[in-house]
Amino acid sequence: MDRASLLDKIRTDLAHWILQWEQGPEDRHYMSIDPGHVVSVSEYLFNERQGRFAIASGVDTPQGIEILYHFCFDLQGCVVSVRALTDRHAPQIDSISSVIPGAAWIEREIHDILGVEFLGHPNLKRLILADDWPEGVYPLRRDYKP
Repeated sequence: MDRASLLDKIRTDLAHWILQWEQGPEDRHYMSIDPGHVVSVSEYLFNERQGRFAIASGVDTPQGIEILYHFCFDLQGCVVSVRALTDRHAPQIDSISSVIPGAAWIEREIHDILGVEFLGHPNLKRLILADDWPEGVYPLRRDYKP
């Protein structure tokens, strides 16, 4: 399947969950979804379309904490990133580690540095911050003061 066919298939199959679709540079595509659909969308991209889960990332935006899940489609030469915006004051989203076990590590890192609760995560303990780091202080949040 070529790139255009793959992207058309993804957009058609997930149309009921996609809030917005943006094309970045030629090989990057972004779909915004409601956080409640992240497991289903990830499962579709990973299992049905054989997308390789590359990484997840998080960023504190003026609108809230945004989690991005990046899936690579190597044969088609493109990346599809799934965006889910969570509430800044109580950021939480379902863990995708039940679908993609390798996502557990990056979810722990995002939890550490941004304070996102990944619901259903098997072991959401600290990963990179020191054991004596203050609870409720997240170094990549906009309101963090060193």
